[in-house]
Amino acid sequence: MDIREILSFLPHRYPFLLVDRVIELEPGVRVKAIKNVTFNENFFQGHFPGEPVMPGVLILEALGQAGACAVLSMEEYKGKMIYFGAMDKVKFRKKVVPGDRLELVMEVTKLKASAGIGQAVAWVDGKKVAEAQLTFMIG
Repeated sequence: MDIREILSFLPHRYPFLLVDRVIELEPGVRVKAIKNVTFNENFFQGHFPGEPVMPGVLILEALGQAGACAVLSMEEYKGKMIYFGAMDKVKFRKKVVPGDRLELVMEVTKLKASAGIGQAVAWVDGKKVAEAQLTFMIG
């Protein structure tokens, strides 16, 4: 799924769209997506001068957006919005810095008409950098 297809599912736009490409998709079940982290990201101006680090909350947001692609690609959810309901078991293991290719994996473990839960993991160069259980609401 290229950026045009992603934009057809996700309502996010610059500067808040954090998914560049979807490389694997099983609608309603699993997604694997990519975020190319560049020094041109606006958040690096202040986080942190002299040592740019991607904020952990934005890594979680990127994981949530990837997960949203998995759900919103289902016919019954097209055109809907997805919101965070909760974030549990969040762990950050390594810094994400400019030049990293963030691999975003989300497995939907529970999906009902208006809510769901997913297990999300972010990787850089085969190393786990973050993980969380994400609860989302569909509206």
